[in-house]
Amino acid sequence: MTETSKSASPGESPATPSQQGNAVTSAASSTAPPTTPAFPPDSSGNRAAWLGIVLLIVVLVALLIASVGGLRHWFALHTGTLHGGPDVYYNFWSGFGSDLGEATLISAVCVGVYTGIRKVNCHTKGCWRISHHALEGTPYILCKHHHPDVPNHGATHEHILTEHLKFKSERAAGKNA
Repeated sequence: MTETSKSASPGESPATPSQQGNAVTSAASSTAPPTTPAFPPDSSGNRAAWLGIVLLIVVLVALLIASVGGLRHWFALHTGTLHGGPDVYYNFWSGFGSDLGEATLISAVCVGVYTGIRKVNCHTKGCWRISHHALEGTPYILCKHHHPDVPNHGATHEHILTEHLKFKSERAAGKNA
């Protein structure tokens, strides 16, 4: 929901409800665009908190593994750095460490697919549908669900034929004029 009246600056006193009602009606009648809300709805503050929590957990687990001898031995055994071949890290790079390259390739493919999908999907925020319908007068391309002129439940055969006949009659009228 967008706010149409301006909020009071720190030096001004807040408006009374009757003054706010007048500001809303006068703002609706004027041609000035509405002001943006003070706090945008898509704030990334929550994501930053979760990222900080996840990073803290990873650091704590790494410190726990590094400080406790039994856990360090278990981690070394299961990653392949213990009982190595000709080199201490031979088993690591032959086993667990060799998966790091595969994980990098899989991540790169996932990022590429995500980028490709974002190029062809609906421009409505949060919609993952493939977009085929340009919205006239804007640079946006929308899916059939969000475009105002496309029927949401599919077009019937009769609807398609009437639209085609309407187009043909308009084209014939354009040629005759």
